[in-house]
Amino acid sequence: MQVKAKANYVRIAPRKARLVIAVVRGLDIEKAIETVKFVDKKASKPIMKLLQSALANAENNFSLDRNNLFIETITVDEGPVYKRWMPRAFGRATMIRKKTSNINVVLAEKNPTVKTDKVREEGSLSKDKINKAVKKEEMVPAVEQKVSPATASEEPQKIVDIREQGKHRHAQNLDTKNKKDKGFLKKVFRRKSGE
Repeated sequence: MQVKAKANYVRIAPRKARLVIAVVRGLDIEKAIETVKFVDKKASKPIMKLLQSALANAENNFSLDRNNLFIETITVDEGPVYKRWMPRAFGRATMIRKKTSNINVVLAEKNPTVKTDKVREEGSLSKDKINKAVKKEEMVPAVEQKVSPATASEEPQKIVDIREQGKHRHAQNLDTKNKKDKGFLKKVFRRKSGE
């Protein structure tokens, strides 16, 4: 089973964080945490925190043994870059790029454990238990839908989509032949438009 943990937007350059993860790649999780404690780099603190988080995920969420876990993959990807500006000579400004990292960890088991179902833990199901379960389901009465005579005779309600009511509304105004002529100006404009 694989357990994942990630730390996004860590305020350190990926190049510097990769120096630390190269040391712990492929190690047992406890040995990796001990090793990162003694690495004298700025990236060691967030990486150690991430490894502890992955270990906690494995123990609490999946009930895995910490002695059976190792780091399968650990990667550092580039995150967003914050741009800052610094004044320089002759009125110029120089951009400073403050890089961030996205660190991903995947833990795996050395010896895969087989999870047993609750049914197997309680004991095998006998035919008596199965029959009792089936009888209980049959005993539950089915809920019948009550249909009133008024609604049964009526037609089903038509569903109207409100969004299409305004669609093609201009077509209503195009049919001017059936309408009475109302004034001289309307005749002039109708003549110009070619109707």
